[in-house]
Amino acid sequence: MDKLIRNGIVIDGTGKVIEDAVIAIKGDRITAIGPASDFIGIDAKEVIDAQGGYILPGLIDTHVHMMMEIKDVRESLITPFSMRFYEALTYMKRTLDAGITTVRDAGYADLGVKQAIENGLISGPRMQISVNPLTITGGHGDNWMVSDMDMTNKAYPGFPSGICDGPEQVRQKVREMLRSGADIIKVHATGGVMSPTDHPEFTQFSMEELRIIVEEAAYRKGRKVMAHAQGAEGVKQAVRAGIHSIEHGIFLDDEAIELMLEHGTYLVPTLLAPVSVVEASEANESMPAYAVDKAKEVMEIHQQSVARAYEAGVKIAMGTDAGVMAHGTNLRELALMCDIGMSPMEAIIATTKVAAECLGWEDRIGTVAEGKLADLIIVQENPLENIASLADTSNIKTVMQGGELKKQLYVETSIPN
Repeated sequence: MDKLIRNGIVIDGTGKVIEDAVIAIKGDRITAIGPASDFIGIDAKEVIDAQGGYILPGLIDTHVHMMMEIKDVRESLITPFSMRFYEALTYMKRTLDAGITTVRDAGYADLGVKQAIENGLISGPRMQISVNPLTITGGHGDNWMVSDMDMTNKAYPGFPSGICDGPEQVRQKVREMLRSGADIIKVHATGGVMSPTDHPEFTQFSMEELRIIVEEAAYRKGRKVMAHAQGAEGVKQAVRAGIHSIEHGIFLDDEAIELMLEHGTYLVPTLLAPVSVVEASEANESMPAYAVDKAKEVMEIHQQSVARAYEAGVKIAMGTDAGVMAHGTNLRELALMCDIGMSPMEAIIATTKVAAECLGWEDRIGTVAEGKLADLIIVQENPLENIASLADTSNIKTVMQGGELKKQLYVETSIPN
């Protein structure tokens, strides 16, 4: 055995709690888990003492933007293009330090970023990427300003433009994203809070276009589609078109919720996103007035919509929109999820087991189970009693990803003689 983690309480991601637990790890996999009495006489090269802390699966954020963090427009204008890659190293470290070992990038990370992590060149969360979201001219993701200044992310090799209009263009753009290495296709099915020229309730793309996006993704590589969808009509169109997950879901109505239940569609609420926009404006940080106004308009409606979806039984996977707020603050989302009615255990399951299922990676991550990747965190405070404690990165004492320690504070490791 390579490693044993002892003297901890396991919250396994399924709702089960194991007192005085031991986890055995060989290579990058969990080989056994159970009460300490099952491991008497078993040794390992390394023994990690959890010191009575709580051991959870590595947490998963299903909606991040690892290649960005909102800046003042003036600062953006004088920042060289290549700086975003170096800045992302800090974002990735903060994300891992927060206990998030896997993310689904909802836009702007390319294949090279993902491969750099996989090949061990840099340290960061395991990634699924969408490359560049698809959007209509003048829609969410088209950051052309009425001054004729265009802040839209420019295409470069391996990062095609996402702006497309009409059936043939959307078909081509799906193919271009897949060719560039996209694990999932991201589409903006409605306007958004951060858009300069639209509103969250504006519907984008026709049903024909959305169906082509879903079909082309599935036909070409069996890929799924995630949809930024905030207005009710845009949500309903996306669900009817066969889209896998609805991101944000601000203006959900009863029909939209029923359709999501019928189709088994996931909801990724990102409750933290509008909250963080308002907070940034109140802290005198530069935030466009149009974004602040829309965030204030939707914040309460957003919470009510997600609460109704939860009560109805819609599958909810944790996602934050990190990049709109600072990376590493992701786990504030869990307390917000509890504010709309979820229990702390349900919030933990949403960022472990359900999030893994949303990514299609339930066979490798999301629960503490034999055969799964050894993605584990050790926290000092009981998150079932204080879910907000997970948002304090100093409470995240150990982060392990694929059997490798990525963060270790006071938890002791011993190597037997």
